[in-house]
Amino acid sequence: MQRRIPEVRHRDRKALRDGYSRGVRRFEVASIFVYCCAMAWLASRLVPLADDYPWLMASAFMSGFVLADFVSGVIHWVADTWGSPDVPIIGQALIRPFREHHVDQKEITRHDFIETNGNNCFISIVPAVCGALVPLDGARNAFIATAVFSVTLWVLFTNQFHKWAHLDDPPRWVDVLQRLNLVLPRDHHAIHHSAPYAKYYCITVGWLNEPLHRLRFFQTVEWIITAVTGLVPREDDIGAAAARAVQEETPPPLAPERARPETELGV
Repeated sequence: MQRRIPEVRHRDRKALRDGYSRGVRRFEVASIFVYCCAMAWLASRLVPLADDYPWLMASAFMSGFVLADFVSGVIHWVADTWGSPDVPIIGQALIRPFREHHVDQKEITRHDFIETNGNNCFISIVPAVCGALVPLDGARNAFIATAVFSVTLWVLFTNQFHKWAHLDDPPRWVDVLQRLNLVLPRDHHAIHHSAPYAKYYCITVGWLNEPLHRLRFFQTVEWIITAVTGLVPREDDIGAAAARAVQEETPPPLAPERARPETELGV
């Protein structure tokens, strides 16, 4: 029988919203511009190879879609679990939106394109440039460069898929994609939004959430980091008491009947 987790204590909602300053806005605009330039450069190098390696590049593109789901989970986990919104630049631009999202899930639905996607563009700039610098002198490198392009492209769309997962009435075509599990489904993502927000981090499509949860992947990494550094995961987000209680829990794998957030969470 699991112990009761103490009350989760978030930061003030208004303070988190006020953290979206003009400086952060300019940072996001610049990130989108640089990202688009890097992706155009990478795409211009890949297009001439399409006739030589059509199936190889198609498989790399699909592999990148799955890998993007994993990358989105890692980034989401890092932003939810470690650090503080008070950290200059990174904290304000990357960590703050995730912490605000736990306080007000619907805030993301009020974000425009820049606020929704700017931080993901920033994260993707370095991988896109690295992909463009891969020497395209054979099938292996063509696969690698295409996979990098795919990952960085889908990571860009991740926050858009995440935003759709919180819409009360998404467009019909988005609803169809969600029902087909080709983008992040609403009921699937709602599982993440139960305190202490410590599972189902992948938000591109969510395919990897259940396998990672059953493997206790993120929980194991947290135990290792705490053993090495003494840091307590989620302490800044949910408060010291709740964070320590969560860390000491050994939750069972998510049972299929619990994966129905409408009845359990009321969201």
